[in-house]
Amino acid sequence: MSIDLLRNFNEIKVESPVDKIIQQIKELISSGQLKPGDRLPSERQLSERFNIGRTSVRDALRKLEFYGILKTQPQSGTVVAGFGINALEGLITDVLKLEGSDFHSLVETRVLLETNSAKFAALRRTDEDIISISKALDAYEKAVKNGGSAVEEDLLFHLTIAEASKNAVLKSLMLIITPDILTYFKENNVCSGSRPASALEDHHNILEQIVNKNTVEAERSMKMHLGDILTYSSNNLNPDKMDE
Repeated sequence: MSIDLLRNFNEIKVESPVDKIIQQIKELISSGQLKPGDRLPSERQLSERFNIGRTSVRDALRKLEFYGILKTQPQSGTVVAGFGINALEGLITDVLKLEGSDFHSLVETRVLLETNSAKFAALRRTDEDIISISKALDAYEKAVKNGGSAVEEDLLFHLTIAEASKNAVLKSLMLIITPDILTYFKENNVCSGSRPASALEDHHNILEQIVNKNTVEAERSMKMHLGDILTYSSNNLNPDKMDE
């Protein structure tokens, strides 16, 4: 009986200051209080208003800028971007409400985008891109070793590769669908057990192929890396397979 009652309780997740800042900015954008082109207060002003250190404010703004929600303009400071709002609100759909074939199709689309992203990154990457991807990988590895799901760090690693592909449309499409897919996995505890450690090894291999400018192996490595989520979505499409 006690085990059945335990299922009624949900895990309590303590948000970091960075998460809370991001959530506040998201709500202001969603409600229309912040519009495309609006300039945010300075880091110092936000730090004083939030009553937290400037480092947390800076980290939150950088993440929102990476996602395309904010952008920094010379002499204008940090402003709200147009496209990022659509990505934030889910331009295509809310994956958390998807079932069956819709979710599977979205995952298939991610695989197509990511394999080409890795291929183009291997072809077009610069030394600066390698540094950026390496830093993202280091952040992911640190999160994994600390025992976290590392969902956000995983997303940043893949988006950094998309940045190195030098294909803005490809990166924009990934910004639309990938965050929600990873959120779905986090909500359903898919990124648990040995998966983060296994993904870490895959990430190192993908980076190695990009460093070596091996387009064929970079594409193949990414496809193998995403094989698990493709299988998961396929099983979600056909639940009977999960019992086999």
